[in-house]
Amino acid sequence: MTDYNPPDTPLTILHADHQILIVDKPAGLLSVPGKGPDLSDCLLARVQAAFPEALLVHRLDRDTSGVMVFALTAPAQRHLGLQFEKRQVKKTYTARVWGHLAPDKGTVSLPLIVDWPNRPRQMVDHANGKPAETAWRVTKREENATRVRLFPKTGRSHQLRVHMKELGHPILGDPFYAEGPAREFPRLMLHSERLRLRHPDGGAGVQFSSAAPF
Repeated sequence: MTDYNPPDTPLTILHADHQILIVDKPAGLLSVPGKGPDLSDCLLARVQAAFPEALLVHRLDRDTSGVMVFALTAPAQRHLGLQFEKRQVKKTYTARVWGHLAPDKGTVSLPLIVDWPNRPRQMVDHANGKPAETAWRVTKREENATRVRLFPKTGRSHQLRVHMKELGHPILGDPFYAEGPAREFPRLMLHSERLRLRHPDGGAGVQFSSAAPF
């Protein structure tokens, strides 16, 4: 992992009520603290400085930006946690990937496992990996890249990043899975654009979104 220099930006609150808090996470900021005092700055700590009662529900990779939900009560945390566990939360990501991805839509289904000697990298392992599935849809083809929407059906670590690499189209700026010109971008071009879930108070469907900053 490269030196940790998290962005010094104010919290971006997309929604807050008596049960949940929706935040737009910046790229380069850990979701939760890492090991050691130099990795203590994270989104959870910043959120809890403003909302001391906030509780973690899920995570995004350090280099990924976008929509994250926090619970503001223990029952809300359990309610949301079960939705993630049962894969009831609908997630949409925007990414820019290397080269021209074809056809216009498809699905990747490749089992993943941690690459222990090179952790936190993940790798495809058909014998021992956990099932992982990602649907994708092209939204725009650029000169040397493709803009896509990604719809993970499972929530494995680095799933979107490994699946795009395995298609031969790594996400631009990926420090783990991109090489050469595909890696030479100021950030990982992956953004959690939309979350659709059931509100813990009553179960009504709600949706929160944030436009990609790239």
